[in-house]
Amino acid sequence: MDRQTLAAYDDHAAAFATDWLGQPAPVDLQEIVERFFVRGGNSCDIGCGCGREVAWLHANGFSAMGFDASEGLLKEARRRYPSYKFAHAELPDLDGIGTFDNVLCETVIMHLDRKEIVTSVRRLLDVVKPSGILYLSWRVTEGADERDAQGRLYAAFDSAVVRDELKGTTVLLDEEVTSASSGKKIHRLVVKKPGLEIRE
Repeated sequence: MDRQTLAAYDDHAAAFATDWLGQPAPVDLQEIVERFFVRGGNSCDIGCGCGREVAWLHANGFSAMGFDASEGLLKEARRRYPSYKFAHAELPDLDGIGTFDNVLCETVIMHLDRKEIVTSVRRLLDVVKPSGILYLSWRVTEGADERDAQGRLYAAFDSAVVRDELKGTTVLLDEEVTSASSGKKIHRLVVKKPGLEIRE
């Protein structure tokens, strides 16, 4: 994780949480999850922020756990949603988090140095169980990398970099749209990981 971005989230966690929770509901994301996620499977949100999506997943029949690199945001998530589990994990390593039927990673990888994106996508797929689903999205930045007023990095990269790491999967959704929640341009990919081969 980009250190300056992580510091921004730690230093202003309460303000970011208030902002996200004040945005319109991410109905487009929710519709995609309802359509593609494995029902009855265990789920996780990588880069869970203040826990909004973890709470929604639980409320809609998906057992879920949240992971984030920011201790400040994890504190906000635990305060706001004390019934749910949140833990520290950081891309690209995601040390010791286990595997899941459904992995959600919403607008996170653009905060990584470009040289870490390929490794992070590969690691996200490792966390998905065979026949499981990965939802991955990022904010689209044209041209050069940018930083916002808080110092958060928005890396500019070609979506082909991500697709190349997901070649062995079945692509269920691949779109560039405006987020219903943030109003920002994002790219979304939903893929299904191959199942285990059964040898006779």
